[in-house]
Amino acid sequence: MSPAKNKTPRFYFSLRSPYSWLAYREVMSEHKELVDRLEWLPFFEPDPESARRLEEQGGRFPYSDMSREKNRYVLQDVGRLTKARGLTVNWPVDRAPVWEVPHLGYLVARDHGLGHEYIAAVYRARFGEGRDICDRATIADIGAELGIDQREIADASDDPERRAEGVRILLDVCKDGVFGVPFFVHGFTRFWGLDRLDGFVEHLRSKEVPAPSLAEPASAVALGRSVEDAHAGGCG
Repeated sequence: MSPAKNKTPRFYFSLRSPYSWLAYREVMSEHKELVDRLEWLPFFEPDPESARRLEEQGGRFPYSDMSREKNRYVLQDVGRLTKARGLTVNWPVDRAPVWEVPHLGYLVARDHGLGHEYIAAVYRARFGEGRDICDRATIADIGAELGIDQREIADASDDPERRAEGVRILLDVCKDGVFGVPFFVHGFTRFWGLDRLDGFVEHLRSKEVPAPSLAEPASAVALGRSVEDAHAGGCG
């Protein structure tokens, strides 16, 4: 479905990203009315198999690894943001990560009606406990905690149907022009970054009441416009 026809607001989140983690917390605590209204879509860097399938279907993942300088900035920036929120971060170390493991595991949890519980548990493991969420043992432990079969959730990336769904989501990433996370989409209107969450919420509220004279929020990013390589509380 093209962005123009898709009227369901979408939240692209990454279980890797501290900014997605903070955006998730704010949606769940301050914007509960949106939780069931949003379409929650995982954004993850594809491994070679997913990348191959994506390219075969005409897609190309838009994200590129951040520089060492930007990585240092993110550590400093997230430190400020979490301190202001009374949170403590235990930074994980990612060794040869395969991001399909946690993100396709989300699809399993979602289908069990436990998507939000899974997201919260994975963020807690990653940023609260500093655990490797690409380790299948970590995802198996979370599955056990949620009452989901450990092998089903930990080995989701081995399931051809889950792989295919993951690639379909990556195609949506391409179609919606998602280049970093958290990323919020409503039709052609886009908002990137934790700092744009409030603007996204106000945008959705403005669409609930007819307001022909209401200008598009300045923070919105429309498809086809240039985007500065800036930092708006977004990872990537």
